[in-house]
Amino acid sequence: MTQPAPRIGDRATRLEDERLVRGRGQYLEDLQIGGCLHAVVLRSPHAHALISRIDVERARSMPGVVLVWTAEDLDGCGIKPLLPSARVNAYTNQEFVFDAMPALARDKVRYVGEGIAWVVAADVETARDAAEAIAVDYTPLPAVMNLASATETPAISDDVPDNCCLAWNFGDHAQTEDAFATATHVVSVSLHNHRIAAQPMENRAALAYPAMDDGQLVLRLASQNVHVMRDDVARSLNLPSSGVRVIAEDVGGGFGSRNFPYQEYVLTAAAARELAQPVRWVNERTEGCATDHPSRDVQTDASLALDSNGQFLGLRVRSRFNAGAYMTGVACGVPTFQYAAAPTSVYLIGTFAVDLDVALTNTTPIGVTRGPGFAETIDPIERLIDKAARVMQIDRFELRRRNVVPASMMPWTNAMGTTFDSGDFAACLAHVEQRLRDLDVAVSEHEVTGVGIACHIKGTGGSPEENISFAFDDEQVIFTTGTQAIGQGHETSFRQIVTSLLGVTAEQIVYQAGDTNKIPKGGGHGSSRATFMASTAMSRAADIVVEKALPIAANMLEADITDVEFVDGAFVVVGTDRSFPLLAVATEARKQGQSLDTYYHFERDALTWPNGCHAAVVALDQDTGRVRLLHYLTADDHGVMVNPMLVEGQSHGAIMQGVSQALLEQLQYDQSGQLLTGSYMDYAMPRADDLPEFDTHFLPTRCTTNPVGVKGAGEPGAIAGYPAVANAIADALHQHGCEEGDFRGIASSQAIWERLREH
Repeated sequence: MTQPAPRIGDRATRLEDERLVRGRGQYLEDLQIGGCLHAVVLRSPHAHALISRIDVERARSMPGVVLVWTAEDLDGCGIKPLLPSARVNAYTNQEFVFDAMPALARDKVRYVGEGIAWVVAADVETARDAAEAIAVDYTPLPAVMNLASATETPAISDDVPDNCCLAWNFGDHAQTEDAFATATHVVSVSLHNHRIAAQPMENRAALAYPAMDDGQLVLRLASQNVHVMRDDVARSLNLPSSGVRVIAEDVGGGFGSRNFPYQEYVLTAAAARELAQPVRWVNERTEGCATDHPSRDVQTDASLALDSNGQFLGLRVRSRFNAGAYMTGVACGVPTFQYAAAPTSVYLIGTFAVDLDVALTNTTPIGVTRGPGFAETIDPIERLIDKAARVMQIDRFELRRRNVVPASMMPWTNAMGTTFDSGDFAACLAHVEQRLRDLDVAVSEHEVTGVGIACHIKGTGGSPEENISFAFDDEQVIFTTGTQAIGQGHETSFRQIVTSLLGVTAEQIVYQAGDTNKIPKGGGHGSSRATFMASTAMSRAADIVVEKALPIAANMLEADITDVEFVDGAFVVVGTDRSFPLLAVATEARKQGQSLDTYYHFERDALTWPNGCHAAVVALDQDTGRVRLLHYLTADDHGVMVNPMLVEGQSHGAIMQGVSQALLEQLQYDQSGQLLTGSYMDYAMPRADDLPEFDTHFLPTRCTTNPVGVKGAGEPGAIAGYPAVANAIADALHQHGCEEGDFRGIASSQAIWERLREH
């Protein structure tokens, strides 16, 4: 018996796994091109230093070396620096202060790992030897590493006075001060949402070569957004966008770190153009630890004012974000749009005041990772609420319940003008509360347990535009999208959407993505946008396809157009068994000189808002300080789930990253700017035995801002995981008799043991 084709809501197995698990994926390093040259980067060993001399003559004379570039050589090639994608405050249109990031450092280096020279040779070993032969004279300068005093230290850039890219105040400061003056209780926290690395499975890499047929420069990347890469790289090469084709086939993860271009992509493409040969560059893992754009790294002092009944009266936040050595991508867009979009999270807080700035330091330029802005917003709020509950001796669920935005108020618009279209935050709270009560927690006599809670919300959408196309032939529909798959399962879930809309089977759908020549524009993948943006464009394009096909089908059926309906992939004469499938109508349309092919450009006017409640249960060993995560529970609202199994997988991965930030992961530098966690020997990645089985549940409410009703699913765990675990540890310390204080950095065994010894 033939199984029905998977549709929206079905737990369909991933179609892409058949080839991926058999080693048939097309990752960048799998691609073999004859005559390919290999490139390496000579990187700065200093975080901050003047460059007085670069001697490349010995390197250039070595056998097998075909090209050595410094910043001066790039001038002769007309290569421009990279500009950040976000250059103005999304709310005020205030321009950020920055200088563009050069492809190679010229007179000064600003972080360990910044590129000094670019070497291309016949093989990678020769390129490395040549890079080591380059002599560079440095005059070290003091490194700006203290974020608290970054705006008071010597300027890193002449173009950025006081090292401040952005200073912004929003909310109602006067009203907030009044609220604090009348409050019965005020609680405060001082937090560092520390710096973490995305660490995708696949290393960053680039392969470029001139196309023989059309003169385009082809650039193949492990990328989340081929269209951004195309436009930015073309600009840096002083080419029109049409002069560059960017392709990303299988991509081994991204988590935000592959959204925006790196200097090496420009250099690889420029070298291929200069030499008229293929050029490949592959980042080593240790290079990646030092140079891949990390995220977070924000210091926050926050206070919450409450009345005698636990009602939230006001929120006061002071944050300083670390931009690193250059402003890249949308790093400044995080505090101005995402950080500010939902400053009070899911709660009715009477008034708020936020003061923030973004400072340059001599560290790797900051990018984005799962939940940017919202992770930084949610953390202090949830930590404040748990602290307030302890101070006031109110149950933590009850305190949240008294202040959460009720479902009856949806759609609800907050003070920043952000509208939450749907959601039942109280239901998620109640669901997690009940499941916690049902838990049987067993620990040793040397351990003390703690429970932490964190509610979350995340605006999804990313780039505001998306493009898709449907093209038809006799046996299939070719579906092309400007979004991108980086491991989420789009080859499966997008086919489920197309099947639901057009009635064709998965086998009749050709899925295309990750190629700028296949579709002229696209928003890639970031901010959990792909399913929301692409499904909306698909739905509207499908309506156009049906509208164009209807008169042709009516003619084929010899029926009046008003008597014909499109049902389950076929045009049917109402009340009869006469029908033609869509693909047959597409064939007939082509014979008549018409076409059902449809291109659709979608511009969103609203975000979607996945939300939920997470809880963590930990055990602290009172003798060693070791933290064990015993249970992790969720109740999340992702709207309509196209494929619940894939949503579960995304949820588990995001939770792992959030939990790991609390317990294991932290990029650390010494005062001279040297990275102390530059390999997996020092940067602790989570293993299976660090985590329990996640108890994930879903309480979906349909999103009203898109026809499919989806909300996005890739980030909540990374947002809520960190504060949920931190709150659980604080609770356990409180049970032990410790004042929990404010957590900074990871909860290592040593850090917890030292806290325990204080009491």
